[in-house]
Amino acid sequence: AAGMAAPTMEERKACWGARDEFWQCLDSHGDDAAKCEKLRRAFESRCPQQWVKHFDKRRDFLKYKKKLETEGYHPPEAAGKS
Repeated sequence: AAGMAAPTMEERKACWGARDEFWQCLDSHGDDAAKCEKLRRAFESRCPQQWVKHFDKRRDFLKYKKKLETEGYHPPEAAGKS
């Protein structure tokens, strides 16, 4: 995007760290975003807007993939018995 400098390595690390913390929070609260609002704000303030959009899409994709893996290929009653 015009006028947006590429993030420095430090900024990228800060962004990834914020994203990981936010995602971990979502994972441990069953994706209840309300419980992770502070981390979401940190994530949004540390990452370029484009990245936030990209990571949100990526998380949805990964969740969808995981769902397919757990529900798609195994009969539901076999889940959790591995």
